[in-house]
Amino acid sequence: MLTRIVSGGQTGADIAALELALEKRFPHGGWCPRGRRSLAGPIPDCFELTQTPSADYLQRTEWNVRDSDGTVILTLGASLNGGSLKTMNYVHDHQKPGLHLSSAKLELAEAARTLLDFIEQHDIKTLNVAGPRESKEPGIHDWTRAVLQAALWPIQP
Repeated sequence: MLTRIVSGGQTGADIAALELALEKRFPHGGWCPRGRRSLAGPIPDCFELTQTPSADYLQRTEWNVRDSDGTVILTLGASLNGGSLKTMNYVHDHQKPGLHLSSAKLELAEAARTLLDFIEQHDIKTLNVAGPRESKEPGIHDWTRAVLQAALWPIQP
């Protein structure tokens, strides 16, 4: 059973996951770069993130993969590239379960079901949510939020 969501706090997929977890009062956290760096400026303190020793984005990416039970990477494009591809490489390096969900390949309901199956199949308690920043894939924030909402909180209170 999922008990925690982690992410790195960057604009786009990362912050969407953290915002939703905070809104739902769901345990969240993860590693972020020293100085709480993001493209939008410092990551707000309301997100329970721990700073890495380095300001480099790759260190927080690897540490979030390393310290979670599995990683989901959400994209709008059909293939992984840039930081999302590096994230999947870390998944393989650390021999962790990884899942790529693309809006180019899956409808929302199918993506949500696939994510739930992934969580159950791998008994994931801490899920790392990753994906491109908003400037690389405009709309990734909303896609990530919609998939997580549909998978984890399908019934509105």
